[in-house]
Amino acid sequence: MATILCRDLAFSFGDLPLLSGVDLHLVPGWTGLVGANGAGKTTLLRLLTGELEPTAGSIQREPGDLSLTTCPQSVEACTPEIARFAARDDGAARRLLGELALDPAGLARWASLSPGERKRWQIGAALLDEPEVLLLDEPTNHLDHAGRKLLVGALRGFHGLGVVVSHDRALLDTLTEQTLRVAGGGVQTWDLPYSRARRAWEAERAEHNAAHAALQSQHRRIEGRLDDQRRALAGATANRSRRVRSKGKHDSDSRTLGAATLAEWSEKSLGRGASVLRRALDRSASALADHAYEGELGGPIAVAGERAPSAYLAALDVPELRAGDRRVLGPVQVALARDAHVRLAGPNGAGKTTLIRALLARLRCPPARVLYVPQDMSEQEAVAHLDAVRALPPDERGKVLAVVAALGVDPGALLRSRRPSPGEARKLLLAFGLGRPVWGLVLDEPTNHLDLPAVERLEAALAEFPGALLVVSHDDAFARACTRVTWRIDQGELREETAD
Repeated sequence: MATILCRDLAFSFGDLPLLSGVDLHLVPGWTGLVGANGAGKTTLLRLLTGELEPTAGSIQREPGDLSLTTCPQSVEACTPEIARFAARDDGAARRLLGELALDPAGLARWASLSPGERKRWQIGAALLDEPEVLLLDEPTNHLDHAGRKLLVGALRGFHGLGVVVSHDRALLDTLTEQTLRVAGGGVQTWDLPYSRARRAWEAERAEHNAAHAALQSQHRRIEGRLDDQRRALAGATANRSRRVRSKGKHDSDSRTLGAATLAEWSEKSLGRGASVLRRALDRSASALADHAYEGELGGPIAVAGERAPSAYLAALDVPELRAGDRRVLGPVQVALARDAHVRLAGPNGAGKTTLIRALLARLRCPPARVLYVPQDMSEQEAVAHLDAVRALPPDERGKVLAVVAALGVDPGALLRSRRPSPGEARKLLLAFGLGRPVWGLVLDEPTNHLDLPAVERLEAALAEFPGALLVVSHDDAFARACTRVTWRIDQGELREETAD
């Protein structure tokens, strides 16, 4: 039986600590790995595989020669494993091809396959190898509803040790039995699927914050009592000084001495009381530090977009569109109005990305006025976007970083990082559009890699965007919240549907 044991694990990028004090015991079965963008989920996966070495602590894998396969988020190339999967003609290969609705003949047109089709090939090849440990990073990104159903069915047949990084609640609740939550540089383990685990940690956080509020109230009461004691002590000291200065020649020494002794005793008593309160205040401050308020980064997004001066941002009137040598769509007659909010829908491989590229090639406005966010971006592209933000004029950079913060990313930490996570990179690129005066947004699966709070804030911001919006999304709730019209591709034809 494969197991992975982590003891007091820590990892830092240079001087930037990312994880510390991580204790894990992973056994066969599916475990969900969740957390905010940039929290360290992908880093933890890379530590589990051995791609990264911990800066402290240990990772023990049993047996020592266990077989381990990882499926990263993006699938750019047709790997040797995928090619072997397509070439095999045994029962196991045929079963997986059927479960994932894959056609080996389609592998010849890899360059024109949709990201969702490539993802099914990647995971099918991994399952065919029957590894003892399987690590998946956002496996349902790019998949339509049918593709997700096929994938979950195939993953249920895996009986080894599986870890899946995902923001897909349905996948996590259906597949996993245990949840790891990366937050605040640590990892919490919950022996529950995601939704039940989330309710548990939110209840725990609410209890923690209630304790914080009680301690804060107690701290303020002690501060008030200490202020009163200090004022009383100052008053007593001032009164004694006045009595000494105003002693008359007919005042008896005994009466003066008695009054002075009483005043001195009162001062000392008040001083002792103040010392007691100061110690109580120190203890209260220490307790507050141990029960710091647990909040979440993020908030409402201020949209800086504008409506274009011309009626349409882009128009397309062609007999057909092709992906490589394959006809995917046609005829196509569409125009994107300057204030239209459109959802582009259709199954994986229908031609959605092909249509987007064709529209972007026929813009009726300066390209800089339209932000395009593709499904995926390379690590080099993510670093380039971060460098571009650093190079912006201060006022413009501030607006972009304000959107980044609203999406739940610490701007300072992001600017200090050497490379943003996929979720941080996507938020950064979205901030370029929402924090600057663009006329149009073209977003291909914008919720990929985003944590749930960011998705909810993004849909609210897009609903208020004054310019043109064209969005591809398999998230029905998200699409309904921010679009009014649907362009649907079905069996090579494009039709328009208006929301009820």
